[in-house]
Amino acid sequence: MPLHNRLKEYRARLGINQQELGRLTNVSRQTISQIERGDYSPSVTLALKIAKICSVTVEDIFSYEEDPIHEESH
Repeated sequence: MPLHNRLKEYRARLGINQQELGRLTNVSRQTISQIERGDYSPSVTLALKIAKICSVTVEDIFSYEEDPIHEESH
């Protein structure tokens, strides 16, 4: 998946667990877990909420890298 994140690292800096971050962002603990594992890409709104809670920019937490296979076909 081309979307990478450092959410677990930033959540640890805040000293909160997945359940608490979920509560603060109005999503389930499972959603936070899926984002951290890279199994789920958050909406722009959710990414902005998470960044605001962490007091960083979206780009500090999330980064996008093109899949090399797709780049070759363009």
